[in-house]
Amino acid sequence: MEHRYILAVDFDGTLFSGQYPKTEEPKWDIINKVKEFKENGAEIILWTCRSGSRGLQEAVDKSREVGLEFDAVNDNTESLKKYMRETNRIFADKKIFATFYLDDRSDNLDLFLKMDVKKAIEKEVKKNS
Repeated sequence: MEHRYILAVDFDGTLFSGQYPKTEEPKWDIINKVKEFKENGAEIILWTCRSGSRGLQEAVDKSREVGLEFDAVNDNTESLKKYMRETNRIFADKKIFATFYLDDRSDNLDLFLKMDVKKAIEKEVKKNS
């Protein structure tokens, strides 16, 4: 399996300002950087505490409105699930695995915005080849 860079992204306070249940303005600097990762081959997971049909669907819909499409929502990507099955590494089906976790509460938004997308992806792919 080709290893891919996986970016897990929180919604409230990260992609959009505001805290649940109030969604405010898009955070375009973050959104555009996430899109850059996607355009360069990364898989993107919407990684949020939102659940239930209404709250979670609102996050998916708002993200779609600003051009973000996810490879998975509160779940591992299909390529990672396939890899885990093929290598017999299914051991934590509730844990979301990612290369980088982006969350406003982790104080890593500035680091994320400064990342060289192509270098980060190349480094991860090389590391796991």
